[in-house]
Amino acid sequence: MFLSITVGLRWLLDRVAEPDLSMSVLIRENKVMRHLLIAIVCCLTASALLAAGPNGGKQYFELREYRLKSSADAAKVDEYLTGALLPALTRLGAGPVGVFREIEERPEPIRFVLIPFDSIGQVAGVAAKLAQDEEYQKTAADYLATPRKEAPLSRIRSELLVAMDCMPHVKVPELARRSQDRVFEMRTYESPTERYGELKVEMFNSGEVPIFLDCGITPVFLGQAIVGDLMPNLTYLTVYSSLEAKAEAWKRFPKHPDWIKLKAVPKFKGSVSKSHKWILIPLSGSQL
Repeated sequence: MFLSITVGLRWLLDRVAEPDLSMSVLIRENKVMRHLLIAIVCCLTASALLAAGPNGGKQYFELREYRLKSSADAAKVDEYLTGALLPALTRLGAGPVGVFREIEERPEPIRFVLIPFDSIGQVAGVAAKLAQDEEYQKTAADYLATPRKEAPLSRIRSELLVAMDCMPHVKVPELARRSQDRVFEMRTYESPTERYGELKVEMFNSGEVPIFLDCGITPVFLGQAIVGDLMPNLTYLTVYSSLEAKAEAWKRFPKHPDWIKLKAVPKFKGSVSKSHKWILIPLSGSQL
């Protein structure tokens, strides 16, 4: 099919090159070529859709939560995450990868790793490719060889999310591009049922992000969970220049006229049954 179209297109271009024959005349008088041009447009459109993937080009996000046993284990885990795992994921084509810790550490610290992928196939292939990555195996050797009784983690929790229509890709904060200090807030909203979960996603897609931006709340990613232990839920990450800037932004949000209007839509009421919040800062080497 593509060969026939290529030959036909070449013939068409040769004909248009004739001095006494315009494109409009050719198309009007030659039904075969009209159909050929329609076929070319359809094939090019189909190719673009295939390249974008079945989800329309939206990214997938794996969000990992590394639960450390104690603060004494933090240095070893941080070195692994930023010195071995992050560079290896970058070599695999994932990213930009974010690595974060809570701004106020707890006795049993947490590390979050956000890994964006362009396709679901990338997600499935990570473990096998890391096992074959000699550089990763070398830089992660000390961490991977940790004896059972000295394991630094109590558990690794992971969920897989797909980007929302209103923000199909992760966005690197301008503060990160300039290597400036920044504060993140990550929120997870659980919904009581699958239908309410879809409605909360619809609420974001219906205009919540522009309200965020108008209030000084800058989103980094927004994702709906498709695999995880809190489903149905969505998770999003926002960034600020300081804690003070974050506080001021969220003071403005509930007063915004568009938010007052959006939250009053009857079908959106009760779409969040429980929320979780974390105030985070990036580890050195984080790409976000």
